[in-house]
Amino acid sequence: MWLRVLLVIALCAPLVAAPARLRDSIAPTGQAPQPTFRVATKLIVTTVVVRNPDGTPVEGLTANDFVVTEDNVPQDVAFVEYQRLDNLQPLPKMETLQVGQGVPADARPVRRSPQGEGGNTNVDAGVPSIVMPGIRVPPSGDTRFRNRRLIVLFFDLADPYNAAQERMFTGASAYLDGQMTDADLVAILTYRGGAVRVKQDFTDDRRALAHVLDVLANGEDADGDGALDFQDFSSAFGQNDGEFNVFNTDRKLSALQTAVMMLRPLPEQKSLVFFTAGLTLNGTDNMAQMRATTNAAIRSNVQVFPVDARGLVAMAPLGNANQRSPGGIGMFTGALAQQQVARLQRSQDTYLALAKDTGGKALVDYNDLSIGIRQAAAAQTSYYILAFYSTHAANDGKFRRIQVRLKDSARQVTLTHRPGYFADKEWKQQNGVERERQLEDALMLENPITDITIALELNYFQVTRPEYFVPVAVKIPGSELELARRRGAKRLTLDVLVEVKDSFGATQRNMRDRIDVSLTAANAERLAAQPLQYDTGFTVLPGKYMLKFLVRDAEVGRIGTYQTSFTIPNLNREPTRLPMSSVVLGSQRLTVNEALYNVKTTDKQSIGHPLIENGRKLLPSVTRVFHSSRDMYVYFEAYQQYAETLQPLIAFATFYRDGAKVYESQPVTVTSGVHRTSKAIPVRMTIPLAGLSPGRYDCQVTVIEPSGRKAAFWQTAVAIVP
Repeated sequence: MWLRVLLVIALCAPLVAAPARLRDSIAPTGQAPQPTFRVATKLIVTTVVVRNPDGTPVEGLTANDFVVTEDNVPQDVAFVEYQRLDNLQPLPKMETLQVGQGVPADARPVRRSPQGEGGNTNVDAGVPSIVMPGIRVPPSGDTRFRNRRLIVLFFDLADPYNAAQERMFTGASAYLDGQMTDADLVAILTYRGGAVRVKQDFTDDRRALAHVLDVLANGEDADGDGALDFQDFSSAFGQNDGEFNVFNTDRKLSALQTAVMMLRPLPEQKSLVFFTAGLTLNGTDNMAQMRATTNAAIRSNVQVFPVDARGLVAMAPLGNANQRSPGGIGMFTGALAQQQVARLQRSQDTYLALAKDTGGKALVDYNDLSIGIRQAAAAQTSYYILAFYSTHAANDGKFRRIQVRLKDSARQVTLTHRPGYFADKEWKQQNGVERERQLEDALMLENPITDITIALELNYFQVTRPEYFVPVAVKIPGSELELARRRGAKRLTLDVLVEVKDSFGATQRNMRDRIDVSLTAANAERLAAQPLQYDTGFTVLPGKYMLKFLVRDAEVGRIGTYQTSFTIPNLNREPTRLPMSSVVLGSQRLTVNEALYNVKTTDKQSIGHPLIENGRKLLPSVTRVFHSSRDMYVYFEAYQQYAETLQPLIAFATFYRDGAKVYESQPVTVTSGVHRTSKAIPVRMTIPLAGLSPGRYDCQVTVIEPSGRKAAFWQTAVAIVP
């Protein structure tokens, strides 16, 4: 009997948790609400803007006026509520609202009690809470969010305090003082130290909001000091999980996903203004995380408005007063200027993609960042909240297309709504056949799963004239896999799938592997603090490809997906530059029969492997984070396909910081070692990092062929930690 009662309560929990107006309005007007028990409660909430031909909003519509279909299947509209936003006059300026000048004690926010507005509000604000604050969902019957604009200011504070952050707070302060309206409710969130924190819940108290900005701007926030987000190494071998926070754009996108998921319980339309100084997606970032973040925003009715906190970027290819002019002919041919523009555009493309996919708008190349908040506020007009219970029971992760129209087809109106959403995913641990099917389904899902953080690096080396070997190096934070040990498992088993498709969508490579780690006391301790590294490889022809890497923790069913596109150039057609492979940076070399959790290479596999020399294998860094007390190993190959004899090469590495050269390694001269088949000339360098101070650098590798007057360059960002 008790089991049945608990089952009914569990099934009805999502309906009970919905706001009272969602539940009370399901019954027809004038009739007593009838109790309804549902086997599944997949409540889908979306917002619809209905306008007349002259642009004025249409009011007075009810559930009977709308027709909703999901994948062309009619859905019963459960609830419709109109949100009228008409009180949009800016509030008058305040006297003490300037960031950095402090806020009077009587203007500081008062911590509210858990009972809400009616509870005791005289709580000592100086007593720290042991509970991480979040976005509070109003209790049943609460109408505080009705006819209000919900705006979230999300500050990326992962980098040390700089001019971009100062510009963030100045722009936010300008919006509060003279641009905020009576209809606005504002919340403040921050991302720092690998965590998303709610600094201020939704409020219209401008003094409380100004106080939060003042604390953040003056560096008085107790959550961190703005230092490089990296912890010390726990042992002399390997790197700990802190390296995943330094460079990976995935972490910022994952933080953005966490922020929008905090807002999901609120059915109203939300506008999230994401202040960040650069968000560049490249080959080291996970495109699957990008899709997961945008889908979370769509499901949460959140429009993302990315704001480039760098402001108007002025690029000086010939140098300026802050740095000396770079050398090389690129200054005069325009190549240097093109590289700078391309690097800036890549970072802004990520902003534009986030905004377009979530219905927001990106703000780039503006110094007045308050414009981004005004755009977010102006995007919210009067709208309808529409809810229905989806009849699609399958949790297959596929896209569900939603169409909304009026029953009165002759009425001349314009409806604007989101085109659809990705369904949830469900993974059950069944027999072996079903587990295989689950992995195959996960590989084909349009909505990828990102429960496990993955960092991946691709490289390419020419092995014959038409073929290239592509080694794949993967790192997974051990702390994310520690759940198996906590549940008492004796072993950690990871299933790995790798799929490579060409530009036409045809599968070129499909690999399957299994990682098996014994969870002894020593291994478990290392796994909790250091990443697990995995590598594989395949051979392809030149062209454009898409790689999808999937890993599943077989003990608990968690799945991680990594997806990226890559291009293998045809080095045989390089007319002017010296053909070269990609460059591998690392700080560890292991013997081929030595295992680092699962990285083990047999003597047979080591034959012809470009990263193995004299029985020792170079492990790619993947995250490009290096310890200052250890040397950096550099490996790449240059190719002289049409030379009868080897032409000597000169190679060196240069480190730049803020555009200025701070270190250049001793040149390495290569006069032997050419491969008979591929005409590859291996180039190896060892760079001591002890003389470089901790921080971020641009590392450029240069190789020159003096006799042929050819050269090639390769550049990447690296981080050096103490």
